[in-house]
Amino acid sequence: MTEKQTRWRPWLLTAAAALILSLLLAGSAWRISRMRCFVLVGAATCRVETPRAMVALTFDDGPTALGVGYILPELERHGAHATFFLIGREARGRPELVRAILAAGHEVGNHSYSHQPMVGRVMTFYENQIQLAQDALRRAGAEPKSFRPPYGKKLIGLPRAVERAGLRLVMWDVEDPKTSDPTEFAREIVSQARPGSIILIHAMYPANETARRALPAVLEGLGRKGLQVVSVEQLVETGKTQP
Repeated sequence: MTEKQTRWRPWLLTAAAALILSLLLAGSAWRISRMRCFVLVGAATCRVETPRAMVALTFDDGPTALGVGYILPELERHGAHATFFLIGREARGRPELVRAILAAGHEVGNHSYSHQPMVGRVMTFYENQIQLAQDALRRAGAEPKSFRPPYGKKLIGLPRAVERAGLRLVMWDVEDPKTSDPTEFAREIVSQARPGSIILIHAMYPANETARRALPAVLEGLGRKGLQVVSVEQLVETGKTQP
């Protein structure tokens, strides 16, 4: 090894160690951002400690004619209420669907304006995404009180922006399972649900056919367990939110 190589070796080793450490920290931050019920600052509502036999049913994304057109009749048939976390950009293009959700007695929440991952951004990005979605939803007649981050990802900046906007950060403790069998889909959700649960279902897009086909069985199964299906706001009013 030459003298020049000898001089450079400690620097290269230090740089390599720093790179490895940065990658490990980035990987850890990414994993933390995906943890449903953990936030580094602020608070997230994943379920509610309630004396009532209730669960909150939530739908993410859209609104789309396909999803809303299927979901609303099923909810009405079972006497259920839900919270729809809607994307601001899609709500702006289909305000009549937002109005239909509200007219049916359901709650509308904020799911960002463009549904981009909301980690590793500057604070103004979070604030703009929240405010643009709020504006679009308000123009359609809604007044969201809750926010759900796209893909459930959040670290420090987003929870702070949500709090500043006066919104509740809402996650979930039961979510749509990875199966293409509607019967299994419904069975898993119903088996995991308990009083105070917040259930997440994606049923807005063509790729969500399994969830749509499973929805009647989900609602029937929750009813057989004696669980009333309500919106997030209705559930929160009955008890104390839990991380």
